[in-house]
Amino acid sequence: MSTRTREAERSELVRWAILVGAGVFATTFAQPAVLKLPLQYLLKSDLHVSRDAMAAFFAAGALAWYFKPLAGILSDSVPLFGTRRRHYLLLSGVAAGGLWLLIGLVPRTYAALLAAVIAMNAMLVVGSTVVGGVMVEIGQRYRATGRLSSARYFVQNACVLLGGPVGGFLAARSFGLTALVGAAVALSVVPVAWWLLREPPVAGTGAAAWTRAKAELRTLMHSGTLWSAAGLLFLVYIAPGFQTPLYYYQTDTLGLSQEFIGTLSFFSGAFGLVGAFLYGVLCRRLPLRWLLALGIALSALGTLGYLFYRSGMAAALIEGENGLLVTLAELALMDLAARATPRGSEGLGFALMMSVRNAALAVSDIFGSWLIERHQVSFFSLVWLNAGTTALVLLAVPFLPRGLIDRRDDAPGVEITHSRPCSPPGDAAVGSL
Repeated sequence: MSTRTREAERSELVRWAILVGAGVFATTFAQPAVLKLPLQYLLKSDLHVSRDAMAAFFAAGALAWYFKPLAGILSDSVPLFGTRRRHYLLLSGVAAGGLWLLIGLVPRTYAALLAAVIAMNAMLVVGSTVVGGVMVEIGQRYRATGRLSSARYFVQNACVLLGGPVGGFLAARSFGLTALVGAAVALSVVPVAWWLLREPPVAGTGAAAWTRAKAELRTLMHSGTLWSAAGLLFLVYIAPGFQTPLYYYQTDTLGLSQEFIGTLSFFSGAFGLVGAFLYGVLCRRLPLRWLLALGIALSALGTLGYLFYRSGMAAALIEGENGLLVTLAELALMDLAARATPRGSEGLGFALMMSVRNAALAVSDIFGSWLIERHQVSFFSLVWLNAGTTALVLLAVPFLPRGLIDRRDDAPGVEITHSRPCSPPGDAAVGSL
């Protein structure tokens, strides 16, 4: 490849990376799961909900994230106003911003808040699916799935880094301010997408679009590589979680303020940024097989640090190291998901694996909260249980397809066959922007 061609590719990759970064920021920072402290404080202090009720609120509020493949079908197969990505991203950003404002206006009841959060998350899901489809498509085109996954996770951790202190600040103030901040963030992707996401008109609506969607579904159903990757994601994320129990432990046992809890998220996000940078370097030097094993093992070991979570100082140190180690594991899993997604089904395939992740995390948190609330399992016993079940997943890594995990990022490898059915006559190439 000539130097001029490499420079052109690098320039194009930077352009798409900016778009992906802006999209990830808007669809991540605007999530109630990131701006979480104000909602947690409202539910605990004003509505006096239990641990399992709070976990159920956030699990049900994220309902749309479990059905993310439906958004993938739409963006991959059903053009909106003649485009497959542009108008979905623009309209979902505007709608999510409006719904955040609605969350600030609805009555302060469990049901009303939950309904508004579900609707707002549905719009974020559409935007996130479009961004994920672009990331996978461009990553496969330029053999840069690891680097784009690293950049994506870098932005996600920046959101966590900001979300902690911002959430702590907002939790101590009127909830209406939280709604305004959420709306502004959700709308931030609109000018970037308007400027950078240009697509030629795409023909195909009605019967042709649904025929194309059925072809995508057949591709995914017969893709052993995709299902093996989804299975590993499920096993990692289904480990009994303690996210909600940790919040109650921080406030009720350690007596930490909302602002300090937000600062802890800042430490986690800051070290997560370091982890994202390290992965961007390591993925070009080590095959994915070793990165997966290393990440899962370090994540399990890092979880054991919560056994020493007994003071504010200890909490800061543990949140920092956990942010670093979990990021290395998460990025390896996201790299696996991107590699395993069939070409031409980028939005749907990647969305399917993210739905597996999101649903497993929700069930994990509910189960952990249920164990503490209903069976008096201690917080530290839950830590042991989470670390042990995570470590067991190492046994599954050798069973992944070698074509997925035995090469480095940016290295040529064997093309993975996903048994894609032939497209109908006259069908547009769904993998192109």
